[in-house]
Amino acid sequence: MLTTESSSYYEALDKMSVTDLLTNINNEDKTVPLAVEKVIPQIEALVNQIVERMKKGGRLFYIGAGTSGRLGVVDASECPPTYGVPFEMVVGLIAGGDTAIRRAVENAEDDPQQAWIDLQDYNINELDSLVGIAASGTTPYVIGGVAAARQRGILTGCISCNQNSPLGSAVAYPVEVVVGPEFVTGSTRMKAGTAQKLVLNMISTTVMVQLGRVKGNKMVDMQMSNHKLVNRAIEMVIDETGVTPQHAQQLLDQYGSVRLAVEHAQD
Repeated sequence: MLTTESSSYYEALDKMSVTDLLTNINNEDKTVPLAVEKVIPQIEALVNQIVERMKKGGRLFYIGAGTSGRLGVVDASECPPTYGVPFEMVVGLIAGGDTAIRRAVENAEDDPQQAWIDLQDYNINELDSLVGIAASGTTPYVIGGVAAARQRGILTGCISCNQNSPLGSAVAYPVEVVVGPEFVTGSTRMKAGTAQKLVLNMISTTVMVQLGRVKGNKMVDMQMSNHKLVNRAIEMVIDETGVTPQHAQQLLDQYGSVRLAVEHAQD
């Protein structure tokens, strides 16, 4: 039996108090970062390959179904506002299309051909990297997509939560985070989903740092799309240059980014 489908360590959840439910869920969640820690070498190997290709102009693609697909879409969609990269630089695809982000599309994950068809809309090529996300490591949509990509010389990796899964075998750089049975048996949106989110954070953040999208510890290329982010940008310019808040605002208005504002502060 797949670890992700194994029976919960906890019995009679429906008889537990709210306090016990929350405490026990939290206790299980505490184990997830430790499981991720064990596979840092796997994540490092994948990230190094992704960075090498993206420095040459390649893109990063995620494919998944259900919760896994949604997590990939979220990570991809957050890269442009956070790091100022083009929207097509990191792309998340979910089985069933964008409709499936909000509402499950019946049988969408069971078609092993569809992911490669979906990827064709983006003219994926050998400079690009493809990461398949599936908690079980058995999702046909994901396995079919990475298998087709690997056959064509595209870098492939995965994030799954079972060891020696079919998905892990289908890619060149597997990341398999075994978090154990879920609190609610088989509910992989819980610990497995948390593990996938953590690994996605690690991958995209490390890639963006390696690509020069962070200066010191600051998001110098972030999009200033609301008042909070504008104020954050002003403080970043002040910290880096020592100019007044008014001058920092003027620089940001003129140059449109923290990076350029800092570079031109002494002009």
